[in-house]
Amino acid sequence: MDIQLHYIEQGRGKPLILLHGNGEDCGYFRHQITYFRKKYRVIAIDTRGHGNSPRGEAQFSIRQFADDLKEFMDEMEIPKASILGFSDGGNIAVIFALRYPGMVERLILNGANLNPGGVKRWVQIPVEIGYRLALFFAKFSAGAKLKAEILGLMVKDPMVLPEELEKIHIKTLVIVGDHDMIKENHTRLIADHLPDASLVILPGNHSAAAKNPEEFNYQVEKFLEE
Repeated sequence: MDIQLHYIEQGRGKPLILLHGNGEDCGYFRHQITYFRKKYRVIAIDTRGHGNSPRGEAQFSIRQFADDLKEFMDEMEIPKASILGFSDGGNIAVIFALRYPGMVERLILNGANLNPGGVKRWVQIPVEIGYRLALFFAKFSAGAKLKAEILGLMVKDPMVLPEELEKIHIKTLVIVGDHDMIKENHTRLIADHLPDASLVILPGNHSAAAKNPEEFNYQVEKFLEE
């Protein structure tokens, strides 16, 4: 790997890796870190170009982030882990499970999407406008260039076909808020195409893990301990 990913590690036991969403960092999972460290070795990662992880020179894409995770787990000598991915982190987890299925114990997808069409238009339209603006200013500013790359993840990624999910024979929890920015029929499409998935819809929005942590953590723990 051309960079060293920043991460927070707490607790002991089976590894549970947490992957944050677009433009965020591992601090998003503070309620999950403090809860799950009692039973698990919790590792929350800042993805490339997010939080305290450097941008590096490699491609800036969901697939690159999945390969970064593979290298990170190899370096940490973690042969297999349960992975909880939120939003773009869930998209990374899907690509990772497709590429490296033997390294995934269980999969938790929180507010993931297969393509930009899965996002409600009132959310996606401002993202697309912001992306075009950042792309224009990227010629003059390194900050705008990184902003364009980050927003570009929501405009151009992850582009996974529903049929591809049928290759993921890993026990999976698909979990979202009932007012999520991901369309409910899109979330159901994901759950329906995964061979071994259960679907939980919680009270809350896209940030249910942060804003409704008691219910979110309960459902995730129940799934991990089934």
